[in-house]
Amino acid sequence: MRHRKHTFKIGKSGAHRKAMISNLLASLFTHSRINTTAVKAKELRRWADKMITCAKIGDLHNRRKAIAVVRDIEAVRVLFEEIAPKFKDRPGGYTRIVKLNNRRGDGAEICFIELVEEEISTKTKAAPAAKEEKAKAPVEEVVETETSEEEVVETETAEEEKAEAPAEEAAEAETSEEEAVETEAAEEEKAESKEKAD
Repeated sequence: MRHRKHTFKIGKSGAHRKAMISNLLASLFTHSRINTTAVKAKELRRWADKMITCAKIGDLHNRRKAIAVVRDIEAVRVLFEEIAPKFKDRPGGYTRIVKLNNRRGDGAEICFIELVEEEISTKTKAAPAAKEEKAKAPVEEVVETETSEEEVVETETAEEEKAEAPAEEAAEAETSEEEAVETEAAEEEKAESKEKAD
């Protein structure tokens, strides 16, 4: 009996399986997300987790192990220089499989497999505190917007008062000019009446 002896065969020879896994790994590390069948994605996840663990160690021996499996030097460079630093604090679970639908031709289950982008710090005990802060943040923003609306109303009233003040000053100046003209006219009439009286 073959209990607990897992072998990924799917009707392919050993060389074909190795080449297929190598190509899938290179595509996953290069593009961060690929579409494939569910069976291939589950096997790919095992290999991808192993390669990311090697990249997290990062020494020459593990780089050579990754090159022996992936066979694409550019994909291995992306793995060691860009992907591994993202997962340095994550203990595992570097990939995610999302099921899509069945293929029209043969009904095979299709899914996409992608690298998980979120950091491990979001799942720590500090996460509830962060959620509480986020819950409080909208209230503070609303308060700030209300105060800003009040400030806008106050500034508008101040501007209206400033606009009214020059108009009032102009009206007062006009009335003072009219009064000056009237007083001059009254003085001229008095002077004329005195001249006639003399």
